[in-house]
Amino acid sequence: MSAGQSGATVAVLGASYGGARAACILAQGLPEGWRVVLVDRNDHMNHLYVLPRFAVLPGHEHKAFIPYNNVFAPPPAFDAPMPPLTAPLKPTPIVNDSRQVFLHASITSLSPHSVTLDRAFPEFGVADSDRTLHFDYLVYALGSHLPSPINLWGPIPGEDVEKADVLDVSRGTKRGGVAWLKRFHKRVERASSVLVVGGGALGIQFATDIAEIYPTTKVTLLHSRTRLLPRFDEAMHSEIVSSLSSLNVCTILGDRLDLSSLASKETRDGERVVRTQSGREISAELVLLCTGQTPNTALLRSVFPNSVHADGPNKGMASVRRTLQLAEPIPADELPDDFAQLSINGDATPELAIPSASPEPESEPESPVTDEEEEPVIEEDPKTRVAAEHVFAVGDAADAFGAVNAGHNAFFQGQLAAHNIIRMVKASERDASSESEPEDLTLEKYAPGLPSIKVSLGLNKSVYQFQGMVGTKEEQQPDLDVHLIWRYYGFNVEREDLETDFEAEAGAEAAVAGA
Repeated sequence: MSAGQSGATVAVLGASYGGARAACILAQGLPEGWRVVLVDRNDHMNHLYVLPRFAVLPGHEHKAFIPYNNVFAPPPAFDAPMPPLTAPLKPTPIVNDSRQVFLHASITSLSPHSVTLDRAFPEFGVADSDRTLHFDYLVYALGSHLPSPINLWGPIPGEDVEKADVLDVSRGTKRGGVAWLKRFHKRVERASSVLVVGGGALGIQFATDIAEIYPTTKVTLLHSRTRLLPRFDEAMHSEIVSSLSSLNVCTILGDRLDLSSLASKETRDGERVVRTQSGREISAELVLLCTGQTPNTALLRSVFPNSVHADGPNKGMASVRRTLQLAEPIPADELPDDFAQLSINGDATPELAIPSASPEPESEPESPVTDEEEEPVIEEDPKTRVAAEHVFAVGDAADAFGAVNAGHNAFFQGQLAAHNIIRMVKASERDASSESEPEDLTLEKYAPGLPSIKVSLGLNKSVYQFQGMVGTKEEQQPDLDVHLIWRYYGFNVEREDLETDFEAEAGAEAAVAGA
């Protein structure tokens, strides 16, 4: 594939945790003559992990929206000293050049080597006539559709849609996001009782925050399973249940909401009345549905339908190889004969059944003892193949071998995808300039680490699991240390630097100066 066919471009769709990391690595590592184009429908990075807190605790809303000004610059080392600011923070425009471009736009369609946007950028090769960006490589990092209590593109939970559409003109902007969070806060503040449906990290944070900030509000948490966060150690469940109890949250486990009762909009004494599938009746003035996320892969499915799971537990997720290149199942008639006896064990893990005609050896040769441990071999799924070698999928949109949907996993996936693209680009240029046979190309392979998570339990406490260890932390900061994420995105700030909205202040100053 020639780089010139689409302007020597690597397109990254989505600028959240995985996409931003991929774009940063690509900007630093692509050879001369290549560019990275990062596309996102939001003009600021929306730090999702603080949205539940800032939606119910007023005064912090602006901190959730991080400018993309420095998205292509490498972040400072985490242990690097933070020099004092020499001047107050001031907004600076995103500097686009021929090698790194950020486009604030929504994506309307996708093809194997191009993407259509809702806006034209003629200065960057996206003409008014077709609004099409051509690419040689693609990183698909569009994540997932968020539950309504943190979906800044949807209506305010508990409000009529007709009243919420006044924010439509500001969708995808910091101004609109801040307004959305403030209105959500007012809605929670008015509620005498709240039902939180879904006991994942989002539901737990909403339930505990609302219960602590508004102690007179009756809060109920409903979860369909008998255990909270079942992918993690049982000690996490026990600690969370204890904290819910101490905050007087009514916790109902092992029962599922009957959605038909929610649709009926039955009310009694000013409260919504809903029922569970077991027949339990629950009254609440406000219902928050925190029930999971849906992979945002419709665009990918339209081009590579065999690469997106149609059903099963990973429905909607994109199949990938360990290189994070888009994958597709190998048709049964193309599988090697050995795989005709493929079976599934109780853990739904593919196993190759040993043909009965092949006798097992009486004993296995002993392995030599070495001082160094061998690196584990990362196996590929023998039933899939690369669907498009130039397309990579990362983050919540990707079925990444059991990796928990989390920002830190998306970060490392984006990094690996970028490394592999850079290797492929450099190899293609090396092969093109050499008369010898092309060299075999070795790409990095992804294997997720142990599941890790941190969940706040009210304003001052959190529980975490890291490297298999479970613990709690007390005296946590109300703003969830959001300034640390700002540092990662290139802003040299301390907590106090974010107490005021420097972008809003600069805008007000500019308005006064222009008056």
